[in-house]
Amino acid sequence: MLLHLVHETRYAYSPTVESAHHVLHLKPASHAGQQLLSHQLTISPQPAQMHELPDVYGNTRTFFSLHTPHEELTVVAESVVSTLAVPEASLASAGLAWEQVREQFRYQAGGAYDSACEFVFASPYVPRDEAFAEFARPSFTPGRPLPEAAQHLMARIHTEMTYDSDSTDVGTPALEALQLRKGVCQDFAHIMVACCRSMGVPARYVSGYLLTNPAPGQPRLIGSDASHAWASVYCPLASDAGGMRLAAGQNAGVWLDFDPTNNRAPGEDYVTLATGRDFLDVSPMRGVIRGGARHVLDVAVTVTPLPEPD
Repeated sequence: MLLHLVHETRYAYSPTVESAHHVLHLKPASHAGQQLLSHQLTISPQPAQMHELPDVYGNTRTFFSLHTPHEELTVVAESVVSTLAVPEASLASAGLAWEQVREQFRYQAGGAYDSACEFVFASPYVPRDEAFAEFARPSFTPGRPLPEAAQHLMARIHTEMTYDSDSTDVGTPALEALQLRKGVCQDFAHIMVACCRSMGVPARYVSGYLLTNPAPGQPRLIGSDASHAWASVYCPLASDAGGMRLAAGQNAGVWLDFDPTNNRAPGEDYVTLATGRDFLDVSPMRGVIRGGARHVLDVAVTVTPLPEPD
């Protein structure tokens, strides 16, 4: 599937911002499930400096600086991505029991390094707390293959949590969202990541987009879509993965994606922007400004399917 993405961010400041330094995670990744075909970034006012660098997790970061006073800032990221439809296979047959995975990632002096171990520990938005382990245990029953346990956990989060856009904001802790049993996709993803880590299983946060379909007979509205987020769980393989949608893994394991907001595995209608420990690692835009004590933020996202070339 070919998808055209437009992510527009507008800030209106009061009083004027004198100078600013920002970092973006707005360039979609290329991996086994998707290929970035084009990407263009338009920033107004024109930055004095701008450059790209990969971060420690392989995401593309764009840094830019503004040295001229401004009352508005507009950042438009436009991309075309090709995604693949990969048939699902039996999750249960593809992975080890979750206890085996937990033991694999226990610290052992002199043990071999696996980069996935970085996603076992707490992070700023995903703390360790017994409440996450308590919520996770009904899914992590003895001897259950990890992919099956993660799938069961995803379904329970979807069922037991209520999607409510007014219940939380970008700074709401995952523990608070769990206690409320309400939240948005960011909260659902953080809770799933926290639950897996509480059981000793590596899990990471994925930011991206999801193609949404308008109601029958209604036009697709420009700017009506939104950023999306889901979780990815590291599964050492017991056998061939058999064609599942996989992100590139290390050693004898793969990262399997789970979307608890929609209770499904991401497919060709999903686009990955970046992956990290939590939202803080991959927030679309953040920075430091001088001035602008007050601001109004407006974000518009449009995901449009394109015709396939002949």
